[in-house]
Amino acid sequence: MYRRQFMQRLALGAAAFGPSLPLAWASPSYAQQAPSRLEITNRTIEVNGKPAKVFGLVGPDGKPGLTLKAGRPFDVRLVNHSNEATLVHWHGLTPPWDMDGVPDNPAPMIAAGGERRYNFPLLNSGTHWMHAHTLQEQNLLAAPLIVLSEEDRKADVQEVVILLHDFSFRSPEELLAGLKEGGSGGHGGMGGQAMQGHQMSGMAMPGMQMDLNDIDYDAYLANDRTLDDPEVFSVEKGGRVRLRIINGATATNFTIDTGTLPGRLVAVDGQPVQPLSGARFGISMGQRLDIMLDVPAEGGAFPVLALREGARERTGIILATRGAAVTKVSGLGAEDGPVLDLSLESRLRGLSTLETGPTTRTYDLVLSGSMSGYDWRIDGADQLRARRGDRIRLTMTNMSMMGHPMHLHGHHFQVVGLNGRPLEGALRDTVYVPPMATVDIAFTADNPGRWPFHCHHLYHMASGMMAYLDYEGSI
Repeated sequence: MYRRQFMQRLALGAAAFGPSLPLAWASPSYAQQAPSRLEITNRTIEVNGKPAKVFGLVGPDGKPGLTLKAGRPFDVRLVNHSNEATLVHWHGLTPPWDMDGVPDNPAPMIAAGGERRYNFPLLNSGTHWMHAHTLQEQNLLAAPLIVLSEEDRKADVQEVVILLHDFSFRSPEELLAGLKEGGSGGHGGMGGQAMQGHQMSGMAMPGMQMDLNDIDYDAYLANDRTLDDPEVFSVEKGGRVRLRIINGATATNFTIDTGTLPGRLVAVDGQPVQPLSGARFGISMGQRLDIMLDVPAEGGAFPVLALREGARERTGIILATRGAAVTKVSGLGAEDGPVLDLSLESRLRGLSTLETGPTTRTYDLVLSGSMSGYDWRIDGADQLRARRGDRIRLTMTNMSMMGHPMHLHGHHFQVVGLNGRPLEGALRDTVYVPPMATVDIAFTADNPGRWPFHCHHLYHMASGMMAYLDYEGSI
């Protein structure tokens, strides 16, 4: 949908359905459908014993987010009951460009009190999420977006959804200003830890210093709660649980620790992978993990923790069978959480691959910037172009001392190379590129528009680490 056509359609929608519903297309059959209602709200939660005013995204069942069925249309009426103009991006879905949810690309934000209707095909199941594509994301304007297949709905598996956040009582504008004024976005100093380089896959070399956690947050949340008062999920003895974990943090990587319950990683970013066994799995900002757990027949209480990268802070939830004693879990671990690298990515293999064919366009991109001045860039991305049907390969080399989770809107890609080594890796929409590492991805250009390609660290994106993949004729 080209921008001029979009603006014409926007005017038609406003004329046909009134100013409160500008994107309700002038189709009688469409207008007669009953969409799912999703409300943007203001709410108050308690964090560290203090009230905090945040946003919410409430589905038709009164719970956070949406759970939809694959194969049916994504038909959602988004109502803005908050006191600010905003918009929601459907992270992990591949809608038409005009419904992607990035302000003015091309759709404007929804004014306070306004609403908008979205309708597009929803073909694939998976663990996704939705969030503001503004600094409002820091104030918890985010929620799960789960799409269930018929197989999912019939499976004898309990679904447990975990949305992770990093939380500050300071405004995102204040946090960003602090970072730009000298790297003090957190409570002191650089706002976090620096780490000497290690000879690991995709990490800085010896003598080089990685920057970790440029903001020290007031709390780390799992489903809006800290470990002082975690959410406890009741599970069955001998039952099977599917964890759907979403890293909705704006500036924090985590490692998921399943503790005494061995896990099987079965999907990343909503895309199935060959199962990987383990108890610890790294997850960068914007990414998702689906982990299967088997509850022992004797039952018990089982913490599932998210360990902050390079630091002792942690958050999480508890799985507990009936009658099990649930003991308090400290929000500080005995040691720092693992530093993310490419070791997990190198082991991932998708159960399917994208369309293959000769590469028609290749772009070499350099991720650059530093904490000094807080200026971040994607060098070489100003010329990203596509025609429908192109097979595109992006080679991303991170020459900065911070890692970058790189997210492409409107498409799924395959990880096809790590540090120069070919790989038939996982299908994703967000891939982590550690310092001094190179990651190659490939995808087919099959969704015309002007698609954002950016770091999913909110403050890196807001400081320049955002580009666009332009289809010819989309502007």
